[in-house]
Amino acid sequence: MTEEIAPGLADKVRRSFARQSLMRTFRAEITGLGRGRCEISAPIVPEARQQHDAGHAGLTFALGDSAAGYAALTMLPQEAEVMTAEMKINLLAPARGERLVARGRVVKAGRRLVVVTAEVEAVSGDERRPVAILQGTMVPV
Repeated sequence: MTEEIAPGLADKVRRSFARQSLMRTFRAEITGLGRGRCEISAPIVPEARQQHDAGHAGLTFALGDSAAGYAALTMLPQEAEVMTAEMKINLLAPARGERLVARGRVVKAGRRLVVVTAEVEAVSGDERRPVAILQGTMVPV
């Protein structure tokens, strides 16, 4: 990813992510982390598919929301945490592939609100296809 973050903050993000039982259920992992950016990847497991055998929108949303939230956390002081206040998703295509990759980034970080966005792609081998775009607001807590 781009600009590096302090090792202590990177460790904090990874520890926080490890506490998310939903991410463990989806076998998700942080695959990139930088200042104002976070990438999360997860296989499209059978338990997270919908009736047409594509990845469920809930999987897509959860990965995008988490990637955007952790991107926001990289912009805040060490003692801060974040929670989602609002998140909108546009589903662009069925989530068909081997895995989903969500890339979250900070659009604007303020003291009270952090505006974020995330893009989610379905990956099959070398092929990548956009699946969703999310935009939202994180609140430092």
